[in-house]
Amino acid sequence: MHCIACSRSSEIACFVYRKSCFSPALNLRLKNSSWFSLSIACGMADKSCIKRLQKEYRALCKEPVSHIVARPSPSDILEWHYVLEGSEGTPFAGGYYHGKIKFPPEYPYKPPGISMITPNGRFMTQKKICLSMSDFHPESWNPMWSVSSILTGLLSFMMDNSPTTGSVNTTAAEKERLAKASLAFNCKNPTFRKLFPEYVENFNQQQQSEQLVAEQVSPKPSVEGEARKLIEKVKSMEGNINKAADGDHMKRNRKQSFPTWLMLLLFSIFGVLMALPLLQP
Repeated sequence: MHCIACSRSSEIACFVYRKSCFSPALNLRLKNSSWFSLSIACGMADKSCIKRLQKEYRALCKEPVSHIVARPSPSDILEWHYVLEGSEGTPFAGGYYHGKIKFPPEYPYKPPGISMITPNGRFMTQKKICLSMSDFHPESWNPMWSVSSILTGLLSFMMDNSPTTGSVNTTAAEKERLAKASLAFNCKNPTFRKLFPEYVENFNQQQQSEQLVAEQVSPKPSVEGEARKLIEKVKSMEGNINKAADGDHMKRNRKQSFPTWLMLLLFSIFGVLMALPLLQP
């Protein structure tokens, strides 16, 4: 059975490269990256597969695709990780979606498996996505397709609402919420931090900017308010002092009045004793 989504994705897969906004310095660093040359030592892929993936990686470094970044795993050239940037004017705007492509050793003669890692509201996470350019439909796979065409098709299909195996149905508000939380989610992933350090740096800068804005917006105590608090504090201290003074005064009065009662009692006892002889017959 050939699903509607797969037919749509096969058309999208023929899109041409578009110029990326990444800096030349970053592209040069990727070309000279040592971990890419080490990763081909895994011995799992055919020589033709390795050469093809090397060629595609060099092409991506030379002519990056807009809103798409893809890099192979340091330990396995057959496993690539990608980041799709949400398009403006869609619920995914501002989102950064990390995912994985798993190539078979027979690539490019067999299609790869594609999955999404970042919660996005369009596809399930850690589940293979059904596309005509994925291993769900090897009969429709075209060996001329490349990493760039696969991810360009995936990005365009992500903006669509066509159902497919591995897709989910959510509201635009939910997609927007997940887009805002996507970069923070990705930065907790060790693989993401290792392969995409520029996004981690971007996230850290955003955090610092938000903290600076929060500090500027937060209300600062006025001089008048501080003076009022100081006056109230002084009044409170005066009240406590007066209470303490009143208490001491009452204690002194009690101490002074106690001898007077004692004198009256003594006089009464003395009077009774003096009157006893007179009362005897």
